[in-house]
Amino acid sequence: MRILLIEDDTVLGAAVRDQIAADGQSVDWVMRLDAAGDAVKSASYDLILLDLMLPDGRGIGFLKGLRARGDVTPVIILTALDQVSDRIEGLNAGADDYLVKPFDLAELSARIGSVARRYSGNPNPIVTHGPLEIDLATRSVHRDGKPVQLTAREWALFEAFLARPGQLLSKAQLEEKLYAFDAEVESNTIEVHVSRLRKKLGASVIETERGMGYRLGRP
Repeated sequence: MRILLIEDDTVLGAAVRDQIAADGQSVDWVMRLDAAGDAVKSASYDLILLDLMLPDGRGIGFLKGLRARGDVTPVIILTALDQVSDRIEGLNAGADDYLVKPFDLAELSARIGSVARRYSGNPNPIVTHGPLEIDLATRSVHRDGKPVQLTAREWALFEAFLARPGQLLSKAQLEEKLYAFDAEVESNTIEVHVSRLRKKLGASVIETERGMGYRLGRP
């Protein structure tokens, strides 16, 4: 997934950014609402992590603006505001989840996965694809009952295909899902990861349409 983090606390922001990156996801981190507005205009995000108290305004206003424009990108609020009234306000404004600081980074990863699964239309974390059994919650894969070890980046790429079965994804789309704005991406990075996934999961797990992109193979 590509995630937008809106957080002005540098220590917490760095910790959350590193956690998301360790999970193999792409993250763009901004500290102000005006920068967040520019980001959502220039990129397509799978999820937004939103602080409520920012230097140039309240995150609630930003969230309401998204929903008023018809933007349905999932939003998880990260805030120190822990009153029930604050939670109600956030959820009524269109948030999908509400996490009070301080929080455990592993819990944040779990909540990100849970929200993503709900939006994909399948809240069940267990997915089967041919001889593969995939646990989206634990980010684990078994092939013919035997565990397969994927790197964080390989998992993130495979997850992108699982979220869009049958859909052709271009190299540029995959790079956008896996890498942040300022990341340096070598020209053959996607090809290398696809090749490794095929070796680990089966040659037919990802299909190539020359000059167009890749899609999840048929089970």
